Order: sequence, then structure tokens, then C-alpha cells
Amino acid sequence: MKIKIADLEFEQLITYEAIQSRVKQIARQLNKDYENKNPMLVGVLNGCFLFMADIVKQVTIPCEIAFTKLSSYQGGVSSTRRIRDDLDLTVNIEGRHIILIEDIVDTGNTLDYLVAKLKQRHPASIIVCAMLVKPDALEYELKELKHIAFEIENEFVVGYGLDYMEMGRNLKGVYKRII
Repeated sequence: MKIKIADLEFEQLITYEAIQSRVKQIARQLNKDYENKNPMLVGVLNGCFLFMADIVKQVTIPCEIAFTKLSSYQGGVSSTRRIRDDLDLTVNIEGRHIILIEDIVDTGNTLDYLVAKLKQRHPASIIVCAMLVKPDALEYELKELKHIAFEIENEFVVGYGLDYMEMGRNLKGVYKRII
């Protein structure tokens, strides 16, 4: 099925059902790994909101939720490599177990920046849970990247929280650009 968002066409890459299956698997592992630890799940807005909401619905351990907002795409189809830091955490994370929830990791530039920034606040641990990772685009060694729902090719994608020109976030699945 093809869809059009603004001036680009997309076709489905990952179904909603496949995403939900991976969400359940990841949440089960988080429940096991963080039993009796009261982790803080930190969503990286805007793209994480659907993925994070679905994970939180499956997590059964006590946890807290917080958000930060960073951007390097700023409306286009590729990273500008300039990180815009729009919203900082307002909670103390010292001594806390932090689970960063990311929509997509491509070069790793934004995630590397965020992890370094948070480490300065002395959390007990930081791991990253990402819905999508583009292994061929990675330019950083991200040892905190522990849970990956899907690895994809280095393609531009939208849906399930990801956008093109702020549109397409509401799509249930993930769609890749047709070139």
C-alpha cells in the first residue's frame, strides 16, 4: 500500500502487529532486568511518543516517566547534524537507572550527545531502547544501545511517531520512502 505525505510517497516497511510483538518482548526483558530497581523511562520527543506509550503499557514494574526533546532532522529527510536541545529533563537522575526511549538511531550523533549530557548528572546506569536503528548509518559506538526493536536499511521512514514535515506520526506502521 502506497501513501503520500506532503510531496513524498511511502510504502509500508513494518506493520503495526510486528511492532506490537517486539514491544511486548522488549517490555518483558525490561521487567526482568529492572525488577526492584524503579527505573526512570526517559522519552526523546517527539518521535518516541507512540513507541514509549506502548512500552509503558507493557511494563509491570514500578517506574517513573520523564521526557526530553532533541532534534537533528528539523523537517527534512536527513539529519542536519546540528542538535537542537528544546527540552531538558527537570528531574534529578543522580543514582537512578535510566532507560532512554528513542524512535530512531541513524548516525548516533544525537544519542551520543544525550548520553554524554546525562552521564554528567551521575545516574546509576543508562541504557537505550530504540524502535529503529540504521546500522549502516551509525558513526558512533553506542554501548548503551541495548534494546532494538528493528534494524532497517539507511532509508527515510515515517509513521508510528516518526514524521516528515511534522506529518505521518499517526500512521500505525512504519513506512519507507519510495524513490
